[in-house]
Amino acid sequence: MPANPATADVGALLATMVLPADWMTAAANGSKTLLGTWSDTSADAAGTAAYFRIKVSTTCHIQGTITATGGGGDMTLDNTNIAAGQQITITAFTLTAGGA
Repeated sequence: MPANPATADVGALLATMVLPADWMTAAANGSKTLLGTWSDTSADAAGTAAYFRIKVSTTCHIQGTITATGGGGDMTLDNTNIAAGQQITITAFTLTAGGA
């Protein structure tokens, strides 16, 4: 994973997806979770997902670790071993405010 969101991407781009217009739930107790379906119907390349970035255009605003469901990453996928053309579904993502 890059050192911070301002640092250039590293590794192969495995998948891209457009998030729903309403992509996060309303904040409650200092947290927001994914809203709607976050999926990509056809992965761009094969590999093992290790980190994610959420961008607007080419500017990265959020990055973090990614693991399979139940693995404890900042974002979880149904499967981190991705084959080119495979459908990918994000199963969990939460943003928590500092100190919450």
